[in-house]
Formats: sequence, structure tokens, C-alpha cells
Amino acid sequence: MLDQRSRTAGPTTAAGLIIKIGVLAVVAALAVWAALPLIAAGAWWGLALEAAVVAIVFYVYLQRRAVQLKYLIPGTLLLIAFQILPVFLTVGTSFSNYGDGHRVDKETATEAIIAAGVQQTPGGSTYLLAVGESASGELTLLLTNTEDRSTWAGTEEGLVELEGATLDEAGRITAAPDYTVWTLADLNERQGELAELAVPTGEDSGIKVQGLSAFEGISTRSYDEACDCITDSATGTVWHADDETGTFVTDDGKAALVGWRVGIGADNYLDVITDPKIRGPFLGVFAWNIMFAAGSVLFTFAIGLGTAMALNKPSMRGTKVYRALMILPYAMPSFAMLLVWAQMFNRDFGLINDLFNLNVNWYGGTWSARAMVLIANTWLGWPYMFLISLGALQALPSDSLEAAKIDGATGVTAFRKITLPLLLIALTPLLISSFAFNFNNFNAIELLSGGNPFKAGDAVGGTDLLITYAFRQAFGASSADYGFASAISVFIFLIVATISAVMFRFTRNQEDVYS
Repeated sequence: MLDQRSRTAGPTTAAGLIIKIGVLAVVAALAVWAALPLIAAGAWWGLALEAAVVAIVFYVYLQRRAVQLKYLIPGTLLLIAFQILPVFLTVGTSFSNYGDGHRVDKETATEAIIAAGVQQTPGGSTYLLAVGESASGELTLLLTNTEDRSTWAGTEEGLVELEGATLDEAGRITAAPDYTVWTLADLNERQGELAELAVPTGEDSGIKVQGLSAFEGISTRSYDEACDCITDSATGTVWHADDETGTFVTDDGKAALVGWRVGIGADNYLDVITDPKIRGPFLGVFAWNIMFAAGSVLFTFAIGLGTAMALNKPSMRGTKVYRALMILPYAMPSFAMLLVWAQMFNRDFGLINDLFNLNVNWYGGTWSARAMVLIANTWLGWPYMFLISLGALQALPSDSLEAAKIDGATGVTAFRKITLPLLLIALTPLLISSFAFNFNNFNAIELLSGGNPFKAGDAVGGTDLLITYAFRQAFGASSADYGFASAISVFIFLIVATISAVMFRFTRNQEDVYS
């Protein structure tokens, strides 16, 4: 028996050792791959953190003890990376002015303002512009001199002559050895990267990009460290640095186009309370957000529970077929179904208006759009409530229901005093999670109504939730304000956490009453 046990244990141990070596080899390879850009960027704190994580992983998995840690480490690392760290980053961003015009540090902002003042020098060269990337990924200006059609490659190090380039009829470079040339679509989408590239041609001169062309010029602007200001010698304009707001401003309060990222304290949070232009829309969105989340939970739970009670009768025939039909909306991809519902509410050719002989502009009025969103969201959500209600009904203690019948509690009275309270004890955590989900139901709003209707000059739509409002502040408006959007995200978290805590407390009180 001992020999047989040793024979079976040997291969298993060897296989486990091979798997362990393979996994740790992958961890080591990923660590090296992640360390290289950290070293290149000089992110030593990040490198130290990565080294600590890798050391912990190797220490735990290279010993036979600490079996519990071997199971906890992967989940803990993923929790930190994808939950805790993003929360800290969001909170940190909410205390800054990070957004359009304030994305870079002060040095980069200063360089950008000076570069914006480049003027073409008399007799300076002009170029036809193309943009490409080298084999190493370095962004490069591919320039064709308009006078002699010589070709040049411009990087942060300067201009070098380019051999073997292919030109189109106009003379613009379409292909070059060791370079991948951008298309016009790439050029439009990646203007931000191009704007950050400065190509020097001398101590005070450089290449300035202007549309699909470029020219060599000298900046009329210079930075004076003594006064911490930028002076434009051509216009006499002087911008002084304001380190509190992260902008260069003139004496009459006009700010330069580029600023830098600074901490502004709780200004983003205070703006929600003190600025009437923000407070009004925010409170309106918040009120509708509560109505939407609560209405979605209430309607889906009422319809789902009613359907579950109807199909939970033992005497009813064909319940399996009915149940299969009931969960069809839940089985369909919600992304696709939301797009279908959006077309069904179309005023001119939508199914809803045609079916009921209506002429309602569902997207034109605030309350009609809100009703449309709630109707579609209820249809998508009630099968889930049907499933959990059916399971909870089947799990109810039969002795409590029988005792209620003996005491004379039947029909509505038995449901209100016995069945519903027992169901709520089991289902309240799921109802709370459904409320939290619908409170942040970005897809339902963005795909159904797109936040419409919008009033003229208003950046907040009639059906916008706080999450879509934050999205528009960060990505959808004419200028992005990531700091303010992060503050709105923190508000969302605090609101949902508070409501959930209150509801869980109510649930515990209910459990004490019926226990």
C-alpha cells in the first residue's frame, strides 16, 4: 500500500512543481515587461511597488506553508488593482483641475505657450506635412520642402534628411523606409499627440505645424524665471503664472490656452453646492436619478413578483413553457435590446406609436422621454425579479403559511402580513443591489435617449443620470473636466453607499421582528 501511495504521489508532486514553475516564470516575465516602461519614465515608486508585489508572490508560492495565502493573494491583488486603486485615483483627481487645458505639468505648458508664438522667419522654409511613426514607435514629422522637394524627418532631436521617401502628386510623403505613415483619419484622431511634438531647428527656431503644412520660424514669446511670466515681444502681452489655478493669466484676467495640473482642494465639491449654474442642474439630475432607480426597482419587482405568484400555483398547467417565455427578455443582450427599444419609440416609424395610433414625440419632452426610459428598462429588468421572486416563494416555510391560514389570514391579508415580509427579508439585499445598478445604469440612458431632451445652451439632458452627467463633463462636452467629473463620481458613491446602508439597517430590523 505504501509503494502504491508513493507511486501516485510522485507524479502528482512533479506535475504540481512544473505548474508552479511555469506560473512563476510567467509572473517574472510580466514583471520584467512592466518594469521597463517604469524605468524609462523614472517612476521609481511604481517600480518599488511592483518589486514588492513580485517578492510577496514568490515568497508565498515557493513554500509549502501559508496555504490560505496562496488562494487569497490573486483575489486580493485583483481587488487592489481594479477596485481600490481606481477609487483612490478618482478621489485624487477630484481634488485637482485636471481636464482640457490642464493636462500637463508647468514646464510642458510653458513650452506649449512659447511654441504657439512661433512666427515664420523671412525666407524660412515651408513644408508639406505628413506624420509617421518609426519602428521604435517615435512620433515623427515627415516633411517635404516646397522649394526643392527634399524630404526630412523631424523629431524632438531636430531635422534629419530622409532618403527613399515616396511622394504623391502634390509632393507629400506617402511612404518612407522604416516609418509607418499616418492616414488622414489617424491625423484627425491623434491631434493631441501631434500638438505635443516640438521639432527644434536652432536655439530659438523650430518647426510649427499648421494644418497639413508646416514652416520654420522663431517664437516671439519667452519665459522669465525671475517674474515667473511669459512675454510676447510682438504684442507686448505678459502672462503671469497663477500657481493656485494652474494658468498663465494677463493683468486683465485673460488666461493662456494651456495651463498645468494643480491641486485645488475641495473646489470641485464646493461648486456643486455654491455655484447656482451647477447646483440647479445637479439637484434636478439627482432627483430624477432617485426616481429612475426607485421606479425601475419598484416596477420590475411588482411585475416580477406578480408573475411569479401566478406561475407558482401547483395546479397551473404549462408552467415550464410560461417560465421559459418569461425569461426571454433577460436572455437577450441588453445592449442590443436597448437599441431596438430606442427605435420602437421613434415618432415617425416606431412600433409604439404605430401600434397604439399615437403621435408622441417621445424624445422631445422631458417626461415623455423619462416614461420611455422607464418602460424599456422595466421590460428588460422584470424577468430577473421574476426569477428571484419565484425562487424565494418556493423557499418560504410552509408551516408559517399554514399557520396563517388556520388563523384566518387568507388572500391579500396573508400576502401583506406574512408572504411579503418574509420575501423582503430574503430579497432586500438583491433589491438594494438592483437599486445601485440602476442608479448607475449608463447604458439605459445613453443607448435609449442619449440624455435627451436638451434645452438650448444646456449641457444637461432631461433624462441624464448623475453617471451620464459625469460622463459628459469628462468626455462629452466641448471641453473635458476630469476633476469635476471625478467629484461627481465620488458623490455617486457616497449617495449609493448611504442609501444601501440605510436599507440594510432596515432589513436587519425586519429580521429581528420576524425571527
